[in-house]
Formats: sequence, C-alpha cells, structure tokens
Amino acid sequence: MPNLICDPAFIPAGDGKLIEEYVGVVNSGTATVSVAHMHSPEGWAEPGQTPEFDEFTLVLTGCLRIEHKDGVMDVLAGQAVIAHKGEWVRYSTPAPGGAEYVAVCVPAFTPAAARRDPGAEPKCSRRAFRRTCSQTLSLACWRSGAPRGWKFWT
Repeated sequence: MPNLICDPAFIPAGDGKLIEEYVGVVNSGTATVSVAHMHSPEGWAEPGQTPEFDEFTLVLTGCLRIEHKDGVMDVLAGQAVIAHKGEWVRYSTPAPGGAEYVAVCVPAFTPAAARRDPGAEPKCSRRAFRRTCSQTLSLACWRSGAPRGWKFWT
C-alpha cells in the first residue's frame, strides 16, 4: 500500500534557509532517497561539501549559484542541475529574492553524508517540525516551542 506523506518536516537551518523535507531520514525514515523543498534567502550561502550522494536540483524561482572545482554555475528558475557524489560543491543564493528549489538526494541527505568542509559547519538548528496527520500523532511528542499544530522532535 502506498504511504501518504501528509506534510513535510520543517527543518530550520539557522542561517535563514528553510528546508521542507517530504521524503528522507527525518520525515519518512527513508534512507535511500530524500526529497526536499528549499527556501533560501538572498545572500544565503552554505559551506562547501563533498557529499556521499548524488543531488538532483530543480530551481523553481530565483537563482541558485553552485561553485565547483572548475568554476561557478548559476542555475535559473526552470533549470535543473546534477551534482555528482564525490564532487566538491558550494551552494548560495546571491540574487535579489533568493531562490526556491527542490533537491533530491540519492541516497538520502544526512549531515554526515554531506561531508562539509572542515571547520565550516553551518549554524544549524537540530530541531525539526512536522505537521502530522491524525493517524500518525504517535510519531512525535509535543514540546514547548513548537508552533501550534506542529509536532516537534530533535
């Protein structure tokens, strides 16, 4: 039987970027793939990384800049890019309005698998918020600080 994913897990990155994970380790317990809707503000940049996963990215709005060992590439709304496992990349959104994009990682994204550059860990919250269906209320516990109607876990 198919598994309905009612809502994403909201993962605030602490640097202005918001990650809405639909499929992956946090939201669905899926280790083979992750699917996330990203919202990155103007001027956002993350540390460089040499991930242990392939990342397929579709830009919905704005411009996603990708630095790589051979240069820089700007990916615009309506375009997609594949960053291959083992290739060094650094993502940023320098243009006005930031960017909105969907990232698919195979296998699923985890902080350890991202293999961030040494000493360049992002300022990240370890909290994830998830709005749940009534059938899945037991998956998470209520904690203070979670937005009303959202489940919270670390």
